[in-house]
Amino acid sequence: VQLQASGGGLVQAGGSLRLSCAASGRSISGYAMAWFQQAPGKEREFVASISRTGSGTRYADSVKGRFTISRDTAKNTVDLQMNNLRPEDTAVFYCAAVWRDSTRDVPALATTYDAWGQGTQVTVSS
Repeated sequence: VQLQASGGGLVQAGGSLRLSCAASGRSISGYAMAWFQQAPGKEREFVASISRTGSGTRYADSVKGRFTISRDTAKNTVDLQMNNLRPEDTAVFYCAAVWRDSTRDVPALATTYDAWGQGTQVTVSS
C-alpha cells in the first residue's frame, strides 16, 4: 500500500488542522493505521493509531482530548483532526500502515509499521 499525507500548514496556537492520509494500491481494510510526528532533532514519536475496523483507537498522552483519528474505508483514507494546537505540536506528521489479522490491534511502535507516507509539515505559532 502507498500512502500520501496532506493537510499540514501554519496555524496559530489554539487553532485546528485536519490531516488526511490517502492510500492507494490496495484497500486499507486489513491495515491498522497510525500517525507519528517528528520534530527537528527528535525521534519519530507516536501520535495516534486506529484498528483495521476502526473499533479501537490509541492516543499519546500529549494529544488525548485534542486529536481524533478516524478512517473511511470506502474512501481509503485515514484522517487526524487536530484541535487546540500548541507550539509544541510543531513537527512533520507521517501516516503509517501495517497489516493486521486482529481487528483490535492498535500498535504504537514505529518499528511495527512497514508502510509510510512522505510526511506533511505542521507549524503552530505562539
